[in-house]
Amino acid sequence: MNYRETLYFVAQCLTIYLEDSNKEAIEIKLQSNKIDWDSVVKVSTSHYVLPAIYCNFQRANFLHYLPEELVTYMEYVTNLNRERNEEIITQARELNTLLLKNNITPIFLKGTANLLADIYVDIAERMVGDIDFIISKECYLKAITVLREFGYSEVKKYSYYFPDGKHYRRLQKKDNIAAIEIHSEILGIEKYRKEFNFGIVEKDSQVIKDFRVLSYANKLNLTIIAEQINDNGFYYKTIALRNAYDVFLLSKKTNAKDAVNSLDRLTNPLNCFLAICYEIFNNLNSLEYNNTKMATSYLSIFTSQFINPKATKKRQKRLKIFLSIKSRLNILYKSIIHKEYRVWLFRRLTDKNWYKEKTRSIRF
Repeated sequence: MNYRETLYFVAQCLTIYLEDSNKEAIEIKLQSNKIDWDSVVKVSTSHYVLPAIYCNFQRANFLHYLPEELVTYMEYVTNLNRERNEEIITQARELNTLLLKNNITPIFLKGTANLLADIYVDIAERMVGDIDFIISKECYLKAITVLREFGYSEVKKYSYYFPDGKHYRRLQKKDNIAAIEIHSEILGIEKYRKEFNFGIVEKDSQVIKDFRVLSYANKLNLTIIAEQINDNGFYYKTIALRNAYDVFLLSKKTNAKDAVNSLDRLTNPLNCFLAICYEIFNNLNSLEYNNTKMATSYLSIFTSQFINPKATKKRQKRLKIFLSIKSRLNILYKSIIHKEYRVWLFRRLTDKNWYKEKTRSIRF
């Protein structure tokens, strides 16, 4: 199995519990005994969906098709992830109670919010990093103070910090499983913030088991935004299966096309991601997208990247350099306008420790 075959196989395995046509197709492939399980593990691990694959196989009664050692390994990883997620939910409940007690209403975001909203049959399916939540700007500084007084402190301590960002620097508390990110904004790119921010998502947010989370439509949109905008996926034209799986599950709770069409400037990049989801999940009705010229071109580039991996790698390297230069130019521009950026830039350029870290990271 080449990379494309493995990626599509893994993607469609994620749907077998809810899509009978894919379940039948995957079972035929499993019965062929031609699956490269090393490649499947490598791809599903790199995309953070190994537990989700295991849970789908288990519910479909397909585990007997897999090598016994692989089943044992997948079960072990899945159980570990379930235990971690149980701790994350407990930590989120503590945070929610604390903030509500102080008249601060957090809206939980991303993976943790999806765990709290029960979009998974088994909470072990989702691999979660930090606990993200957004606070109104009126309560933002108060929330930081409350959490610091409760024992949260920086994950990494510096003498100065970058002045901008969509969330406060990562905080952690001793003996807690996850770091937290307190958001004041959802998007990292400022030009999109007017159409997707706290004021907009708060209006139709919902309360599930005492937790406030986004509406299912905005959950779906944020899942794509996290990959396409915040992680520059729209430039790279690649797929993140963890995000794609969440989009698939959320498309069973809300109309995906209507969700992305509810936006303005964000509609095109989100629709392009939806087009890729439709492609790799085998043309599922719930993932129908706007068949625009941009989506067609985007999908064509996505599929063509599998033909020449070396050229794709070079293209992505050039993109990485371009995005790095673009980011630095943006910082320089802001340094001209805003004092806090000038102060940060001066401290960075005069920081001997920073230069030492950069020197150590250079490979000779």
